[in-house]
Amino acid sequence: MAITSANQLELLQTAEAVAREKMIDPDLVIEAMEDSLARAAKSRYGSEMDIRVHIDRKTGNATFTRARTVVEDDAVENYQAQFTADQARAYFEPSKDGRAHWLRDGQRLTDFSGKPQPGDVFEEQVPPVDLGRIAAQSAKQVILQKVREAERDRQYEEFKDRAGTIINGVVKREEYGNIIVDVGRGEAILRRNEKIGRESYRPNDRIRAYVKDVRREARGPQIFLSRTDPQFMAELFKMEVPEIYDGVIEIKAVARDPGSRAKIAVISYDNSIDPVGACVGMRGSRVQAVVGELQGEKIDIIPWSEDQATFLVNALQPAEVAKVVFDEDATRIEVVVPDEQLSLAIGRRGQNVRLASQLTGLDIDILTEEEESKRRQAEFNARTKLFMDTLDLDEFFAQLLVAEGFTNLEEVAYVDLDELLSIEGVDEGTAEELQTRAREHLEAANKAALENARALGVEDSLIEFEGLTPQMVEALAKDGVKTLEDFATCADWELAGGWTTQNGQRVKDDGILEPFGISLEEAQTMVMTARVMLGWVDPTEFESAEETEAEGDEQEAGV
Repeated sequence: MAITSANQLELLQTAEAVAREKMIDPDLVIEAMEDSLARAAKSRYGSEMDIRVHIDRKTGNATFTRARTVVEDDAVENYQAQFTADQARAYFEPSKDGRAHWLRDGQRLTDFSGKPQPGDVFEEQVPPVDLGRIAAQSAKQVILQKVREAERDRQYEEFKDRAGTIINGVVKREEYGNIIVDVGRGEAILRRNEKIGRESYRPNDRIRAYVKDVRREARGPQIFLSRTDPQFMAELFKMEVPEIYDGVIEIKAVARDPGSRAKIAVISYDNSIDPVGACVGMRGSRVQAVVGELQGEKIDIIPWSEDQATFLVNALQPAEVAKVVFDEDATRIEVVVPDEQLSLAIGRRGQNVRLASQLTGLDIDILTEEEESKRRQAEFNARTKLFMDTLDLDEFFAQLLVAEGFTNLEEVAYVDLDELLSIEGVDEGTAEELQTRAREHLEAANKAALENARALGVEDSLIEFEGLTPQMVEALAKDGVKTLEDFATCADWELAGGWTTQNGQRVKDDGILEPFGISLEEAQTMVMTARVMLGWVDPTEFESAEETEAEGDEQEAGV
């Protein structure tokens, strides 16, 4: 294949045909041709030479040039492609026949009054090469590779913004349970764990799925689809319910057990529109369209509420809730239901309470009224006994304190005196005596705990750490945490406790300081403070992280 004898316009025609077929810019194809011709020319003129090829976009004429770049005197590494300013002066003049030119900053140089500068490039035309069979094949491979890269870039740019939307496609084939889907200008993959239940597809079946992720990889853009993602259901409702698409109704939360059951929380910003009714549609037409796409998945549509307790009661439908009890940090919640509603609230294999937990973002404990009554009675008896034993009170007086809301000795010892005086039958002398006894008992307990901790080998650095009581230090020591370094290596959940999932079951991890009411956030702050004190963490980074978290809390609270 001789470039000199080839029809020059054929290059442009080929470039346009390939660009049309692959739906890419013709300039990219021409640049690939220029690169392939330059490589072929190097194999003829020498690999050390800097050979460049320019194809005229109008005529198709290919111009071969040899480039040499001006470099500093001590920087010449390739004498075929570089030369010094002194060596370049012999060529530093306008070309008489137009077959050579100088470039400075990518522009042709017209002013030759100065002298060559490092970075200037001298280009002179060289005879075109005749491409042999091997060289032509190599050039073809280069062009194909460049075209493939351009096609991959085009596919990625086209699909990257479609992540988070629903896409329609046609099944091409199945590979090891994964479905390869033709989505028009590319291929996507629906992994077997992203299919609903035991869905099966055959080639040429039409399929609708959620674009979960689009990644740029060496072998081309990878488009990952899902039919189990909760957002797939949310997008389906957006397509079926115009009010959601228009923003009048908003989907606040979604929880799914794919192929079985789902819960979706919605809110209306127009008082005249019922969000649940709008999603259900006339005679259930809208929700049934979504159910049909999700292989019969039962959907509970729930009104969203800013009040967590109200929202939780709605989320546990169809079960009836008798009482909702929040703990102090409001991440765990107890729900009391009538005895006959327990199985309905929990659901088959815990499905109902699990979906409600996902929907609300809360850990939920389900109790029957009988269980809650027994537990409250046990707590009442335990606190009564505590006050009887430590404050030397009779049963009636101890029960009176518990009934007034006192739960521990600290509250009795350090509460405002007026709160004790508000209890019927308690005068000032009795209130002062109660506080004195409580404080003496706490001081004795603190002293004993401190002695035990020292006996176990706890260092002063941990004892003096702000926020840790002697009882906490004793508990840490019994668990092998005896120095500030030991404390700094603890994870927040090791101190405050938490939940993990093992074999599909939620398992409780008891925290060392959990009996003392330490929350996860407090544990995290204490551990980070210890790390700052030891110099493991930059204090400015810790402060900025706290400020960021505080700003996030303010935004969440609507401040």
